[in-house]
Amino acid sequence: MTTSSPTPAALPNRGWTVTSAGLGINLALGVLYTWSLFKGAIEKEFGWKGSQLNDPYALCCLVFAFAMILAGRCQDKFGPRLTASIGGLLVGLGMVLISTTTSYAVWLLGFGVLVGLGIGFGYSSATPPALKWFPPSKTGLIAGLVVAGFGLAPVYLAPASQFLLGHYQVRTSMLILGLAFVVIVCGLAQLLVNPPPGYVAGPKPAAGAAAKPAAASATPSEVLRQPTFWLLWVIYFIGAGAGLMVIGSISGMAKTSMGELAFVAVAILAVGNAGGRVLAGTLSDRIGRRWTLFLVLAIQAALMFLAIPVTASKDMAAVAIVVVAALIGANYGANLALFPSYTKDLWGLKSFGMNYGLLFTSWGVGGLVLSRLQQTLTASSGGSYRSSFITAGVLLLVGAALTFLIRPGRPAPTAN
Repeated sequence: MTTSSPTPAALPNRGWTVTSAGLGINLALGVLYTWSLFKGAIEKEFGWKGSQLNDPYALCCLVFAFAMILAGRCQDKFGPRLTASIGGLLVGLGMVLISTTTSYAVWLLGFGVLVGLGIGFGYSSATPPALKWFPPSKTGLIAGLVVAGFGLAPVYLAPASQFLLGHYQVRTSMLILGLAFVVIVCGLAQLLVNPPPGYVAGPKPAAGAAAKPAAASATPSEVLRQPTFWLLWVIYFIGAGAGLMVIGSISGMAKTSMGELAFVAVAILAVGNAGGRVLAGTLSDRIGRRWTLFLVLAIQAALMFLAIPVTASKDMAAVAIVVVAALIGANYGANLALFPSYTKDLWGLKSFGMNYGLLFTSWGVGGLVLSRLQQTLTASSGGSYRSSFITAGVLLLVGAALTFLIRPGRPAPTAN
């Protein structure tokens, strides 16, 4: 006897439901971006100074990146529904914990560790099930759509946070956000389901299509032994880290020319961040991952050099600041769609969660190292961002050159 599979007509709708749920979860997990919005209020209410104002956020980013390894393993073994639900509960627990105190140490634990873990568990479980419902020819598009939510989050979190701070104190605002995100993430997690065994996502792609069928299943230990993994790790470190150098300071950069309207540049950067993920993912399905990644890094390098006169001039038109911010955000966001797509293409979906978790550590390390480098360079140059932009631009050119060393993995034999 053979077990019947769901009818093909019913499957595409389920795939788009899973994709939408993953996008929604990432919209909620963008709570990470609320830190810069709350930092001023934290300084005023808690009396924190210096590095205390950035440490919980920096720790959260680092824990998020490395939690992707454990969370990816959980996703691969127990499925996306449970993994995302754990993520929602951890984020909520961390937010509720910090709402009870002004203690720096407790905020490191609550926001830095618990929220970081929660974001890692939620983020790692949003993309894999969506990719499994669609053919390889749509890998970039679907990955881009799911992760676009994380980049787009500041668009609604900025006004929401301003409203909360206008009516409540920081701790109450964190409590409200925490409870809301538990409901949203855990609710949407129930829609994350994998296809049934034996399901084939659409027809085989046409010969010569840019996106190749995924390799059968490389284990994490096999992936770590491949030079291609470490090459991608270095390129991801550069692409993500250079973008985060600018994103973390775009408000301060824009204030030179835009004054109190600098938040507009931040919001537009977020829109670019989300749009770049979808656009790059779609483009990579058509012209290939390597050429798309090369274009992203090369254009980002050019933007870094262009940003030097744009951000330094007090007479520069606000529209120039906004355009540059949007383009930098788009190219940064493109990395978040291209590298999970590469992970699927090269090493398959069976251990996708943990394999991408290992690769994603480059995002955390790159953000930490290059953001600290940007702070050092800016401080040593009397507040000028020129040396930071030059450093980022040179690194991005190196990353663009490295893309020509990427070799496709050898496809595993398929069973007939």
